[in-house]
Amino acid sequence: MILPKCFVTGGSGLLGSYLIRQLLAKGYAVRALYRKTKPALLSPEELDRVEWVEGDILDVVLLREQLQDIGDLYHCAGMVSFNPARREAMRAINVDGTANLVNAALDAGIRKMVHVSSVSALGRKRDHATIAEDVKWDDEANLSAYGKTKYEAELEVWRGISEGLSAVIVNPTIILGWGNWHQGSSAMFRNAFDEFPWYTDGSSGFVDARDVAEIMVSLMESNLEAERFILSAENKPYREVFAAMARGFHKKEAGRRASPWMGQLVWRIEKLKSMLSGKDPLLTKETAETAQMHVYYNTEKIHKALPGIRFRPLDESIADFCAQYLVKKP
Repeated sequence: MILPKCFVTGGSGLLGSYLIRQLLAKGYAVRALYRKTKPALLSPEELDRVEWVEGDILDVVLLREQLQDIGDLYHCAGMVSFNPARREAMRAINVDGTANLVNAALDAGIRKMVHVSSVSALGRKRDHATIAEDVKWDDEANLSAYGKTKYEAELEVWRGISEGLSAVIVNPTIILGWGNWHQGSSAMFRNAFDEFPWYTDGSSGFVDARDVAEIMVSLMESNLEAERFILSAENKPYREVFAAMARGFHKKEAGRRASPWMGQLVWRIEKLKSMLSGKDPLLTKETAETAQMHVYYNTEKIHKALPGIRFRPLDESIADFCAQYLVKKP
């Protein structure tokens, strides 16, 4: 059987890198879009097997050209920011960029698309609530600019589906993997390595990047379409996650509880520092509130859709990635 050629956006990002590795392992030909640097995760041999295209999803002409001979489209590119100052840039990349890609995919007649969204697109996080795919978005109750852009990006995919595009959407929780530990979810590992002393009372869902990549390929290879799926290995308190990372690095665990009022004070200080320096704040009002919430995610739907899937235990994933970070700190 001749496998369809794949196009991956966000090829140099955390998830995009793991996805490319998974596709290459299964024998797919891969063309990947990257902006500045190629992924450090991939070996020289893997890098050589990929057809790399430098550019971004705001370049409509480039997308139309690069999708002409593509069968399977994986959309991993996106901007994650909780800084209100980056609202417009985030909307351009997450919403306009997805609209561009959907339009190009329809014009090119691709076979199928897998779109990477986020659990942030499912609505405002509800404290001590369990979230499933059928939760309804309430625009007035959702103050997250990032969540809103991911929700609006999903609407672009649903528009494409209504116009004949075969597509599925995945909503991962916090993705853990070996990546640039100066940004995104990978920064959690750096904080644990640096023995950051504070922890919060909140909890969330976490998932291994390898599992997300494998499930994306399985969904692409399936007959499933016009569906979205929450991808999460376990719901765990942040304190337990940071403790597991500290153990993996043989470092001291965080032992000082950050109360809600402390978070409220710190984000205000960070906002002032950001206004003076022009740099992103380390903490925002949104992240301060989220860190105190207990949110749980239901994954029954993906287990029913793909009965054979298995999520790696979170402690196992964290131990694996800590070992990799100890060998090479990106």
